[in-house]
Amino acid sequence: MDQDLTILSPEKTILTYRLAGLGSRVGAHIIDLILAGAITFGAALIVSYIGSVVDSRLASGIVLFMSFILPFGYFIVLEGLWNGQTVGKKAFGIRVRLADGTPINFVAALGRNIMRPADMIPGLYFVGFLAIFTNAKSQRLGDLIANTVVCYERRSPVVFAAAPHTVGLHPLEVHVGELRGMTQEEYYALRRFCDRFPELSNVTQNRMLTELWMPIARRRNVPSLPNVHPIYLAEAVVMKYGRQHGLL
Repeated sequence: MDQDLTILSPEKTILTYRLAGLGSRVGAHIIDLILAGAITFGAALIVSYIGSVVDSRLASGIVLFMSFILPFGYFIVLEGLWNGQTVGKKAFGIRVRLADGTPINFVAALGRNIMRPADMIPGLYFVGFLAIFTNAKSQRLGDLIANTVVCYERRSPVVFAAAPHTVGLHPLEVHVGELRGMTQEEYYALRRFCDRFPELSNVTQNRMLTELWMPIARRRNVPSLPNVHPIYLAEAVVMKYGRQHGLL
């Protein structure tokens, strides 16, 4: 079931994410259910103990409320604060994103977890499975509501770091020239490309270097350097132009 999700960003950069398989999602969910249950049980014990001293009826009401709200809060709070991950998702190397590839927010985390009861009711559980298998982005019911997807994290070592736009001078700036005539549109497209370069597949990296970087380099007379990867020159261009025009 694993497949790639390809997104064209507003800067015309192609981003590729590998959608998480059913096994990883179910495994992560089991871990999270165990942890959410343990948290709820522990909180209930504490409240029950305090209630036995103060007011047992009030304690019973609080325990009932927590039994309903804490399992939902576990997923919503962690996904909202931890950039789309829970403990289970972290363990299985998967993350929730918005369907356009951007990080999830609290509204989306709330929306995708509204349908958690469907994942806990046997009669409806298979509806979520069916939704995953029958749409192109492998979305369950909550994902369809919030327009989110679940993707694998990249576990391979990062070779190139994102361009350090706000600090220092890039060591290759002396090789990029004066950048006469370079436009802000070129700058923003190139900056976004440098930032996202580590997340792209090798195929997409090479294609964007050919389609985006090389035309800009030719127009601005940026030479290629032996034994220097083009992305480093692209970062140098971004740094120099951004500083010259107060965009850093």
